[in-house]
Amino acid sequence: MKINFEEKHVKWGTTVFLVVLCSIIVFFSVYRFEALQKMASLCISILAPFIYGLVMAYLLCPIYNFTVRGVYSIFNRGNRKFSKDLTIAKALGTIVSLLFMFVIVTGIIWMIIPGLIDSIAKIIDMLPSSMDSFKLWLDEKLVRFPAAAETIDGWINNITENITKFVTDTLLPEYSSIAITVSESILGLLNAVKNLFIGVIICAYFLNSKDTFAAQIKKVIVANCSEKTAEEIFYGAAFTNKTFGGFINGKIIDSAIIGIICFIVMSAFHWEYTLLISCIIGITNIIPFFGPFIGAVPSALLLLMVDPHQCIYFMIFILILQQIDGNIIGPKILGDSTGLASFWVLFAVLVGGGLFGFVGMVVGIPVFAVIYAYLSRSINSRLEKKGFSVDISDYRVDSYRVVKEKGKGKKSGRKKNGNSDN
Repeated sequence: MKINFEEKHVKWGTTVFLVVLCSIIVFFSVYRFEALQKMASLCISILAPFIYGLVMAYLLCPIYNFTVRGVYSIFNRGNRKFSKDLTIAKALGTIVSLLFMFVIVTGIIWMIIPGLIDSIAKIIDMLPSSMDSFKLWLDEKLVRFPAAAETIDGWINNITENITKFVTDTLLPEYSSIAITVSESILGLLNAVKNLFIGVIICAYFLNSKDTFAAQIKKVIVANCSEKTAEEIFYGAAFTNKTFGGFINGKIIDSAIIGIICFIVMSAFHWEYTLLISCIIGITNIIPFFGPFIGAVPSALLLLMVDPHQCIYFMIFILILQQIDGNIIGPKILGDSTGLASFWVLFAVLVGGGLFGFVGMVVGIPVFAVIYAYLSRSINSRLEKKGFSVDISDYRVDSYRVVKEKGKGKKSGRKKNGNSDN
């Protein structure tokens, strides 16, 4: 007996299968969360080279596209035709993009590592004299307060005893486990370097094959979705790419400008640790909202050990610099790339940082912006189907302000044609 499946039966079967599969995944996620975390960590460790390569390719994509278009237009200028014009253009685009990345990474390492070593050496040389000066200053101040001096001496003795007890009772017996942890950290660092090296190779493949990958994904979507659904997916992908690309690239450019301005000003005033602090300020500025404070605190502590006056002037300068960045430089570069209010920006940074750490703080805003845009689009679409207004001002109720408007056609709880439901 031959069984004929109609299209609606296939759709119902697919729907039931997906519902059951999603239910199993949710159940497993709730009751086997630790196992799910281990599985996710294992998958991430296996896919780490591909993740690194994809991220690098995404960041280098504007440079790659610019180079390929430029070289291709040069080859085809004056109606000249070359059989290998696109291949050569892609090869040059890949080389230029990877060279640009290597120059940037090498420059950052060259700025940070020597400055960091020099700063640590200065701190080590300066620390004994600074501690002696602090002790003399403290003794002079405590001469008039013997009770406070006894209390502080007790604190110091207690801290010394606790440190000695920690070393003898905890640190020394756990020497073998500490050695294992250190060796695992070194192996993890070597593994990360290996993944980065493989990621560079994968990045080159992504850059040269991105058009093919995009065409294959489009082909799958068009084959399995209706025309309207496919158009919605393509629109969402374009919007997501625009939001992520505009925010990430703009934030990197903005942070580089802030680091350069910090270096110029600190060099002009001959402050200490100019290169190191400028790199710290520029890198931490990538983190939205909290980045300036995260970078300013350790930088101010470094200057405090050298000269308290420099520390005060530096904090004033950072406050001015962040006001300029937040009101002039940032809006000019980023514009309204996310469309989020300040409250949702703070929410996205806190939730992203709590879930995924530094990476979550950086990408939390564009991720939440995409989710927010999809929800807004879905809600507006439902309101339009019901005949209601999509303007948020029609739903705003201010208890402290009464606005009377006559002849307004679109209101909350009313249809577009003005017919009342009451």
